[in-house]
Amino acid sequence: MRNYENLVIVKPTLTAEEIQASIKAVEETITSNGGEIAATDSMGMRKLAYPLAKNERGYFHVIYYSAAPSAISEIERRFRINEDILRFVTIKYDTNREVKAWHQLVQKAQKKSAAPTTEAKTESPKVEEAAEAAAE
Repeated sequence: MRNYENLVIVKPTLTAEEIQASIKAVEETITSNGGEIAATDSMGMRKLAYPLAKNERGYFHVIYYSAAPSAISEIERRFRINEDILRFVTIKYDTNREVKAWHQLVQKAQKKSAAPTTEAKTESPKVEEAAEAAAE
């Protein structure tokens, strides 16, 4: 199993639910072909450097995963068929230096995805205190 990264740009004209469904379909494509997703990083809606299919913006999503090299061609084929995807790029991490960098990126993405849940927990007491102060 080798380490890979996929950056997927989804059409901005979709609703939030459709974008999430499209991302789930991308992740399902990877797992159905024997890949193991290590981490994901939602970069959100961003402006593109140049228009793609008359779209000025796109929803960026990065997926870090391990898969057999033979599965990559099928994964990319399914990405090409998906009409909700404007562009995608697959990056292979092969050398020891690249694998080490991949592990660091995975840890960074995992920390980033865990941070909003801890922030929500820390904000809850502040919200309750503000509500109590407003009630007085």
